[in-house]
Amino acid sequence: MADEGVPAEIVEIVGRTGSRGEATQVLCKILDGVEKGRIKKRNVRGVVKKGDILILMNPESEAKDIRTR
Repeated sequence: MADEGVPAEIVEIVGRTGSRGEATQVLCKILDGVEKGRIKKRNVRGVVKKGDILILMNPESEAKDIRTR
């Protein structure tokens, strides 16, 4: 299963990140595997909305908080 990825549902959009705002930071709930039920912060590129399903290739990792100026 590690080769296929783990599904996760976006539960909240935190904000834009990256040097030019090209990524979106989201909170996603892991739906399967060892981390099932946990909510992790991830950076996602592309258009996403609450309720979308992501396939996480590395569900153990988590994004850093967005810094404010």
